[in-house]
Amino acid sequence: MSLPLDASGTPDTQITSGSPYALQPLLHESSEGEQWWRRAVIYQIYPRSFKDSTGSGMGDLAGITAELPKIATLGVDAIWLSPFFPSPQKDAGYDVSDYRGVDPLFGTMEDAKTLISTAASFGIRIIIDIVPNHCSNEHELFKAALAAAPGSGERAMFHFADGLGEGGNTPPNNWFSLFGGSGWTRVPNPDGTPGQYYFHLFDATQPDFNWRNPEVQEEFETTLRFWLDAGAGGFRIDVAHAMFKKEGLPNWGGAPDGTPRPGFPFADAPMFAQPELHQVFARWREICDEYPGEPVLCSEANVRPLTRLADWVAPGQMHQSFNFDYLRTLWDRDALATVIGESLQAFDAVDAPTTWVLSNHDVSRHATRFGLDNVALDLGDGIGPRDPQPDTALGLARARAATVFMLGLPGGAYLYQGEELGLGDHTTLADHFRQDPTFLRSNGERIGRDGCRVPIPWVHDAPAYGFSPTGNTWLPQPTDWAKLARDVQQDDPASTLNLYRTALALRSELGLGLGSLAFFKNPDLPEVLAIRNSNTISVLNLSAVSVPLPAGEPLLYSDPDGATLAAQGLLGANSAIWLRAIDH
Repeated sequence: MSLPLDASGTPDTQITSGSPYALQPLLHESSEGEQWWRRAVIYQIYPRSFKDSTGSGMGDLAGITAELPKIATLGVDAIWLSPFFPSPQKDAGYDVSDYRGVDPLFGTMEDAKTLISTAASFGIRIIIDIVPNHCSNEHELFKAALAAAPGSGERAMFHFADGLGEGGNTPPNNWFSLFGGSGWTRVPNPDGTPGQYYFHLFDATQPDFNWRNPEVQEEFETTLRFWLDAGAGGFRIDVAHAMFKKEGLPNWGGAPDGTPRPGFPFADAPMFAQPELHQVFARWREICDEYPGEPVLCSEANVRPLTRLADWVAPGQMHQSFNFDYLRTLWDRDALATVIGESLQAFDAVDAPTTWVLSNHDVSRHATRFGLDNVALDLGDGIGPRDPQPDTALGLARARAATVFMLGLPGGAYLYQGEELGLGDHTTLADHFRQDPTFLRSNGERIGRDGCRVPIPWVHDAPAYGFSPTGNTWLPQPTDWAKLARDVQQDDPASTLNLYRTALALRSELGLGLGSLAFFKNPDLPEVLAIRNSNTISVLNLSAVSVPLPAGEPLLYSDPDGATLAAQGLLGANSAIWLRAIDH
């Protein structure tokens, strides 16, 4: 919550004595570029879980359009829309059968155009989620490849290869699927005998495209233009780092799921981060630059280290790339300071904005993660009923603090639907409801991502908490979400919803997205992280006790009771504050 102002428009509390915090050298200078994407706050909508307008139990585009006024009150610049294309929904729409259409589950092409134009009337851009690494096995191009002979042009659109050993019974290489099991699936010949294999980095129903084929590149350029012509404000590029595979598809000694292990660094992984990618993204940037409104390209590139990730946003490449190193960071002061410093240095070197993110549809929500005792969760795995359960009160307090601190950093920020309500995962979701292919392909050994994808609550006493008029939901909601519903939080000044609204409004008013950054250190407080962004100080207390604050005028608290402590010059445990700096 923000601090009430007196009649003069200034805070009625001021911390004048201050604790001995010392300003460090400037790490990041204010951005001179005024492009919207350098400081943008982008709100991710997972369509199937946002709002159901028909009663089917599945969220849809019309439901999103109906709630655009509420999204607009948050003060975001754009909406990133997870896939809504025609799909057999084997991986919640990330198995696309037609990149230039709308799945009837979500509505029609007219609904998509209405959503884009209505969002524009609120000053909000719609960013389309493109899935170029793979498609559905029901895509017409893959069906044509299955019907064609080995060596044909149709099969050259994908990675088809003969098996090894007697009868070709061994897959072409040792690559595994990120969802578990082999990355190769064998198909029959026309006479029914075993034939070639095709590669899929994910589920067997998601064959990978062969991006060395110019026809694949042309296919996606046509798709980009299709949505830009429809008014899209840009694209989030799914699994951008995996599109090209190393020539010859060689074996690799990394872990079975393609991750590095000692002696096999990520840079050498033959299925990731191949240099040819940059030629494609340079072309995509040229296409976006042909359109008005600065359409943006943001890569989901799980590439390390940060200095290498910066290659993806070098001049002429992507505008932004997700900062997974920041998302992975635990509730640890030194780890956070390190990733912030390294991120800014890496991205500043190529004149690109850093992005910050705490939650999305692929990871456990940060209100849940921070309720655990600094347990490192694997990306792509959540928490199930047989796992240790989080401390929800602690998790929410830390999540509010983490968000306030994150929004005080210069650069872009991503928010995931429902985090503004303080939602955590559905951590007790029963196995028989689970639909994530990670859970299914691993026979339940990996719990998967369903827990963070549950439909969000709108009305505390309505069927399905107002998500669906019939009470149907494609995944069941927790039974204790009534207190988190949007209507309950709407008029509560201490609610998480109003904390987000206030923080985003102040962020814009203070120009924090384009500001400078220097660390602000107190050697006696090893669990406190403080920065100065231009004229605003952000302090994050990661300890379990109250700590002294530097001098300043309080502007925003993550803790509803923060004003009481701030009047004493203190910041409470697991909380954050923004202060206007007092310069003498």
